[in-house]
Amino acid sequence: MDRRYRVIFNTRELLNEYYDIIIIGSGIAGLYAAYKAGNKGYSVALITKKALKDSNTDKAQGGIAAALEVSDSPKLHLQDTLQAGAGLCDKEAVSILVNEGALRVRELIELGVEFDRHKGTIDLTREGAHSHNRILHAHGDATGAEIQRTLSGVIISSGKVEIFEEHFVIDILVKNDRCYGALVYDSDGKLKVFRSYSVVLATGGLGRLYSLSTNPEVATGDGVAIAYRAGAEVMDMEFVQFHPTTLAHEGAPGFLISEAVRGEGAYLVGNNGERFMPRYHELAELGPRDIVARAIISEMSAENSDHVFLTVQHLPEEVVKIRFPNIVRTCLECGLDITGEPIPVAPAAHYMMGGVRTDLNGRTSINGLYACGEVACQGVHGANRLASNSLLDGLVYGCRAINRIAHGFKRRKHENIDFRCVVAKNSDKNPDIDFKELRRRIQQVITLNVGPVRNETGLTAALSFFEQWTDLPVLAEADVSSLETCNMLTVGELVAHAALMRKESRGGHYREDFPVQNKLWRKHIIMRKCL
Repeated sequence: MDRRYRVIFNTRELLNEYYDIIIIGSGIAGLYAAYKAGNKGYSVALITKKALKDSNTDKAQGGIAAALEVSDSPKLHLQDTLQAGAGLCDKEAVSILVNEGALRVRELIELGVEFDRHKGTIDLTREGAHSHNRILHAHGDATGAEIQRTLSGVIISSGKVEIFEEHFVIDILVKNDRCYGALVYDSDGKLKVFRSYSVVLATGGLGRLYSLSTNPEVATGDGVAIAYRAGAEVMDMEFVQFHPTTLAHEGAPGFLISEAVRGEGAYLVGNNGERFMPRYHELAELGPRDIVARAIISEMSAENSDHVFLTVQHLPEEVVKIRFPNIVRTCLECGLDITGEPIPVAPAAHYMMGGVRTDLNGRTSINGLYACGEVACQGVHGANRLASNSLLDGLVYGCRAINRIAHGFKRRKHENIDFRCVVAKNSDKNPDIDFKELRRRIQQVITLNVGPVRNETGLTAALSFFEQWTDLPVLAEADVSSLETCNMLTVGELVAHAALMRKESRGGHYREDFPVQNKLWRKHIIMRKCL
């Protein structure tokens, strides 16, 4: 049995589609990569497991960072990013991000993204750990949705990219460390093969590993799981960022209260109404996300509460309504008028700093396989992502991946290599597994043991749980939900394993049994599956 694959298949028996480039994922990284590839004249398939807009990008509120102000510079942006990354950023990767980022953002403006303006000039604001106002935002707090709308519209109107919605990539097809395409469930639930010269993973993050997350339902770590199964290297999997302020109100799971709210002057207060962040960091509410998240957890523990409060009551009401219309509207729908009462908030899983290891051009350790955006890890975010660098990462490295593919590209006849996964005759039935209950257990175990505060006892317990599922058999038949759950098993184990290995606290990884940063651990944990 080939351990690379999750379902039984034989490519000789399936419909085969042929493209120059396959892009998997429809967030900013996938959309921008598809736009660039289409403009270069390649045949491009953009595959997304739900609708085109179902991505973390569409939910991104705060903005996108770029050094556009006269008093700002890429050098200052680099310094802030390195500082937030807690010693694990790749300096060259960050330099590329902040220097090429401004060019990519200007291209978004040319494509029609309507960033907010003040007196004709783009309105720049500030978020936690930034030294200057450099955050561009759109429609107040709907930046991601505006970027998603624009890029989707450009791609659709161009007719240069074939879009496959409701298509789920099960596995990538690899032989002799080269990727030849992907095995996919189409919108009718039928197996299909997409063959290509290059595959670009832009599948986003893994927030749905946790019971409470700001991520949409699609964020189940699929890209990392399929790349790891195929033999690709993954890196920095222990570093998961928890957003400090998620709405902690019944009926509103996972709704993000943007860091930009604190950037505009909101205060965090305890149940007694007193500010507490000045006791934890010199930048108070604008401290790094990991510090703010742990401060909130500490206050919640001291007060035996499941939330603290974020208040904007001291800010002008009209400013709040104009700057954060989506947050105001959503809170009102939950019965909260944030201009007159504080917002109950708590930390939630938000962003994966680790992922599929790539070079500075998106290349993974498998020939022909590329990755960009949140699924990728080239070291740009280090141990803790600087606010509003994520959308920028998708733009810059999505573009670089396509440019690398184009370098020396020669169209040739596709190699119709046969791929298959078979099992013994007495193993041709699915195991009796309640995948819905298994998913709930994964989220329970990860949330309890691999959250913002970790220790050896909890991490060992998490790994013991995952080890029970190490030999999960290949499925004769499966649906998207069960395959997502299989991917969550793979990725959850990677996160827990890396977190147990790193015996220190750094950035988004905090060990209460090793609470200080250790210079001996200024290194990366890289993992690869033995096939």
